[in-house]
Amino acid sequence: MMILKPLSLLTVLIVITHYLVEPTPVKASMVVGGWWAGSWTCKIDGRPARMEWHIANNSEQSCDDDGICSSTSAVTWRGHFSDNGSQWVQLTNLQVGKKGGIFFRHADGNQWYLGKPVNNNTSGWTTWNGVRYPLSCSR
Repeated sequence: MMILKPLSLLTVLIVITHYLVEPTPVKASMVVGGWWAGSWTCKIDGRPARMEWHIANNSEQSCDDDGICSSTSAVTWRGHFSDNGSQWVQLTNLQVGKKGGIFFRHADGNQWYLGKPVNNNTSGWTTWNGVRYPLSCSR
């Protein structure tokens, strides 16, 4: 004889919901986009550099002690920068400004900015020890 553990009302509702609700497919128009996506050839204070931005999966799943799991599906922007052929470093915390430019953080924690491009050319600045330096990129 098998003894079943009583299920909580929440567990029953989750199981029922799982079978009643079909996942909605993601349409191309729902995927986040931005002018900064892709590869850029840059100059940082006159030196050659490269910058890349791409969309990455940022989904998470967590489970409680009863084995009930929940998940979130999300994407985020991942950026990388190479100064004069050096090792690629992360660019993080991308935020779009009011005029369409982007603010983001270099791996060293300093804030950088690039304005919205005109004819695939953009310019802005980097910071190092509180001093701004010119940054320009094109493709």
